[in-house]
Amino acid sequence: MSESRVVYLTGGAQGIGLGIAEHLLTRGDSVALTDIDAEALAECRERLGHPERLLAMVSDVRDPTQVAESLDAAVAHFGRLDAVIHNAGLADPFQGPLESLDLATWQAYLDTNLTGAMLCAKYATPHLRRSRGAMVLMASTRALQSEPDTEAYAASKGGVVALTHALAVSLGPEIRVNAISPGWIEVGDCQKASRRTPVEHRDIDRDQHPAGRVGRPADIAAMAAFLLSDGAAFITGQNLVVDGGMTRRMIYAE
Repeated sequence: MSESRVVYLTGGAQGIGLGIAEHLLTRGDSVALTDIDAEALAECRERLGHPERLLAMVSDVRDPTQVAESLDAAVAHFGRLDAVIHNAGLADPFQGPLESLDLATWQAYLDTNLTGAMLCAKYATPHLRRSRGAMVLMASTRALQSEPDTEAYAASKGGVVALTHALAVSLGPEIRVNAISPGWIEVGDCQKASRRTPVEHRDIDRDQHPAGRVGRPADIAAMAAFLLSDGAAFITGQNLVVDGGMTRRMIYAE
C-alpha cells in the first residue's frame, strides 16, 4: 500500500472529524467524508479545500443503505479504499436521570455510536480486504469512567471498545481494527458557523490534565493517522486513550 491513503471518514464535517479530515488532507491522503448535516458539509468543503482529494457526501450512519452507497461512491470516485474512520456519533453524554431515560433516547445513542460503527465495518470490509487496510473506531474515555446520568452514552462507547477487539479478531490479519478514546477535546472552533463558540479555558481546566492543557482535534487526528499507517502494522484490537493523562489523575473533592 502506498503511504498516501484513501480514507472513508464519518461525521467529518465538524468537531474531531473535521480536525481529522484537515490532518489527512494536509499529509496527502484522499478523504471520502460523510455527515448527516448538509449545512456543515457545505461549510467544511470550503474550509478544507483540496477538491481533487475530497469527496463530501450527506449520509446517515444509522441507515445501512446509505452507508453501503456512500462507501461504494467513495470507491468509485477514488478507485480504492484503504481505511475507515468511524467518528460519527451523538456527542452529548448527559441524558438525565435513569428513571426518566426513555427508550427512544437510549436507542438513538446505540444506533448512531455503536450500530453505525458496525455498519461501516460491515460494508467496508470487502474493500479493505483487497487493500489490507485498517479501521479506527471512535470510542471515549467515558467507556472507562463515568459521571452521573450518562448511561446511554457510556454504554454505546463501551460497546465500541468491545466491537473493536471483536472485529480485530474476526478480520485479521487482512484488516487491522483499533479504537481511540478521546478525553476532553475542545471543538468550539471546529463547528459550523451557527454553532461556533469562543474557546476559553480556566486554570482548573488545564491543571486537571497532566499534559497541562485541554485536548485539540489535532491530537486525535495525529493518533488516527498513526493507526492507519504502516508504523502501526503490529497494533490491532486496541483502545488507545488520548486524554492528556486526565483519566490517570486522582482528584479529590475539597
